[in-house]
Amino acid sequence: MMATGPRYRVPFRRRKQGKTNYRTRKALILSRLPRLTVRTTQKHTTAQIIKAKTTGDQTIASAHSNQLKKTYGWQGGSGNIPAAYLTGLLCGYKATAHKVKKAVLDIGLQAPSRGAKIFATLKGVLDAGITVPHKENVLPDETRIRGQHIAEYANQLSPDPEAYKKMFAQYLSKGLRPEQISEHFALVKEKITSSFKEKKT
Repeated sequence: MMATGPRYRVPFRRRKQGKTNYRTRKALILSRLPRLTVRTTQKHTTAQIIKAKTTGDQTIASAHSNQLKKTYGWQGGSGNIPAAYLTGLLCGYKATAHKVKKAVLDIGLQAPSRGAKIFATLKGVLDAGITVPHKENVLPDETRIRGQHIAEYANQLSPDPEAYKKMFAQYLSKGLRPEQISEHFALVKEKITSSFKEKKT
């Protein structure tokens, strides 16, 4: 039953839709820093650096995990921790090209979980040279960022070819063996980094 009475206030539309926590948003805007917004799904990660203006939000830089495939040859999954990190790295380099040096993390209504994709994306932005206040213990460890946990799981499944092929069909269809994801990750990371170094020079 819907609440009624003189003190009842109808929630804002985006709050009812589960998209915006206006109290948190107000605190982030009052910081006067651009917001690093990170949104994740099972299949993708999106990262944006957004500046609040009286006329509306202005997106300074953005990156989507699909860009990793199209531009940098990423052959792994788009919804995993390595892809989230690379998406953050790409967004971070784009933001530094626009002279952004500091931002504040905005995860929306997503529940924070230590080592989650949100914080893998944050780690990518940090490694691109942008300062974002955070606690060190929320970041995934380097082995997970490189996808070592994926490689280890692939090794565990390898004695069962049917289960192996079913689990890693997306990787294998693109010619990437999941056991080699850490090496592939390093190559794609270097491509992203070197492309922005070339732009600087």
